[in-house]
Amino acid sequence: MLPAMTRIVVIDPQPAVRAGLAMMLRTEPGLVPVGVAVGAKDGLELVERQRPDVVLLDAGELALTRRLRALEHAPRVVLYAGVDDPALNVTARVAGADGLVSKHADAELLYAALRAVGRGGTALPALDRAQLDAVAHRVEPEDLALLAMLVDRTEPADVAAALRQNPRKLARRIERLLVRLRPPRATVA
Repeated sequence: MLPAMTRIVVIDPQPAVRAGLAMMLRTEPGLVPVGVAVGAKDGLELVERQRPDVVLLDAGELALTRRLRALEHAPRVVLYAGVDDPALNVTARVAGADGLVSKHADAELLYAALRAVGRGGTALPALDRAQLDAVAHRVEPEDLALLAMLVDRTEPADVAAALRQNPRKLARRIERLLVRLRPPRATVA
């Protein structure tokens, strides 16, 4: 029996990374790269045109994760990170990512994450106290409840209702939170 096909768009600013990932994915049964993009603008256009199951996204594009998840035919998102930053696991959840894989991981781990996310699961590492502590000082006290709900992967509509906040205003608040939580630029390949 053939494995289910998972259609994937790769978004990464580095040409060699994009080309290498597309080539690797073509050799793996069940994983089908349907396009590559450099960044947010061409990535959104490609995703709207191709309607992939999963977007493999450079972790430097955290804000794009939320935009992708808000599309009518929202793909699942796996962030691909250049350096292991303890805060990134928390930030990935806040951004709405379904998976997080280090660029230093074995290809098999990447394939497994893409398959799990493509089937509707998650591929996020377990959270630990050190990761939460790594971001706690960056969050304003009034945003701690918001952070907790997002880390728990609470749906945006439920977060808005719980906080009694307009969804548009909440989206801006989450964007500001992401800016504060964003790992330093040096950690993103």
